[in-house]
Amino acid sequence: MRVISANLNGIRAAEKKGFFRWLSRQRADVVCIQETKAQEHQLHPEVFYPKQFHCYYFDAEKKGYSGVAIYCRREPDKLSTGLGWAHADTEGRYIQADFGKLSVASLYLPSGSSSEERHANKLNFMDRLYTEMQAMRRKRRDYIICGDWNTVHKEIDIKNFKGNQKNSGCTPQEREWMEKVLTKGGWVDAFREVDPRPEQYTWWSNRGQAWAKNVGWRIDYQITTPGLKEKVTRASIYKDQRFSDHAPLIIDYDLEL
Repeated sequence: MRVISANLNGIRAAEKKGFFRWLSRQRADVVCIQETKAQEHQLHPEVFYPKQFHCYYFDAEKKGYSGVAIYCRREPDKLSTGLGWAHADTEGRYIQADFGKLSVASLYLPSGSSSEERHANKLNFMDRLYTEMQAMRRKRRDYIICGDWNTVHKEIDIKNFKGNQKNSGCTPQEREWMEKVLTKGGWVDAFREVDPRPEQYTWWSNRGQAWAKNVGWRIDYQITTPGLKEKVTRASIYKDQRFSDHAPLIIDYDLEL
């Protein structure tokens, strides 16, 4: 089973850069998209509903902002949207597809970089998300939560670690939260199960030649329940083409969808 997660920073812009042509060759079973930045009625069915998938969108109420989507080769047994609180649901930040006892979700965790208020809102979102994730653990289901978590985990996940300690996405408080998810919470960073190397980034600033110099952050993840830990077989970050300021994260699992 191949799962792809991609923050497209505008699905219409990514389409013009060749994202859907690339996707058609990837043999993906589930595709999780973040930051669609569109209302569903703005998306032409022939382009934004690839025929090999069942396609579902969850838009933000604000036009041109946030939004997530999930494409599934097999029709889900159940589809659900939102997490039950306004910040997640009015901004279109979570969509989940269920297949038997497996759930795959597309999550767009907020950025806190624009202001102290947004950073505080992000921390509140993270606290609520942790509670929700622990409730998921009690459901006796397997989960793969894909998406842009807007947070690095360790020093090897960011090029300029020391220089970003006060910047949202790399503050000690955020990294401690991610550590809590992966230790006390018992969740698994699927990418790190098969690739322990440093400098494996998924996002690069548009400033200062960050892409050319590989001055990046690893903030896109596939976080799974522990039962899937041994099922991760291969992971890669696709960088041969640029569809947005993020790169698609591709992970293969020893599972049948």
